[in-house]
Amino acid sequence: MSMFLNAAYALSAHNLAQLPPPGPPEIAFAGRSNAGKSSAINTLVRHKRLAFVSKTPGRTQMINFFRLRGGALLADLPGYGYAKVPAEVRRHWGEVLSSYLQTRECLVGLVLIMDSRHPLGELDQRMLEWFLPTGRPVHVLLTKSDKLSRREASQTLKDTRAELALRAPNYTAQLFSSLTPLGVADAEQAIAAWLDKESPRAEGE
Repeated sequence: MSMFLNAAYALSAHNLAQLPPPGPPEIAFAGRSNAGKSSAINTLVRHKRLAFVSKTPGRTQMINFFRLRGGALLADLPGYGYAKVPAEVRRHWGEVLSSYLQTRECLVGLVLIMDSRHPLGELDQRMLEWFLPTGRPVHVLLTKSDKLSRREASQTLKDTRAELALRAPNYTAQLFSSLTPLGVADAEQAIAAWLDKESPRAEGE
């Protein structure tokens, strides 16, 4: 059974003080506005509207937490890079996201959503730089890959993996589509490995 099946909404946080008490492992999902983050989450959890999908970029302005079947938390971070969001709001979320990614002790990994047609943009690279000092893994989902030809998708994946390898050995990437759905099993396997490392059995070995 999928680790994401029966995920349920837990709470939302507008700032760091509203985060849930540290405890269960957390997996953060981040991505540029309109990259398909909410659709990717909904595809993984097999639920059409667990994460809100909006046609208006920049709509999500909270960190939304969903509890997974095994007790871990999925943290849906606000999309970044939407120009029409007021500058004050962009500054607020820049500070919150950088602090969350760099200091949250129970965060075990980051799933970074990138549109496969425009991967590794300036803001995507900034997210990678914020997260690099933690030493924790990043798994990139190259979404909307169904919009590329097989050759284009293969080359995009190859180039993205090569760029990530220059940054850290535990930065990985795969193709993903919420429509096909392509790459769901691969994503589950990658993320489940992070949680396995946090299990009491793994710690005792």
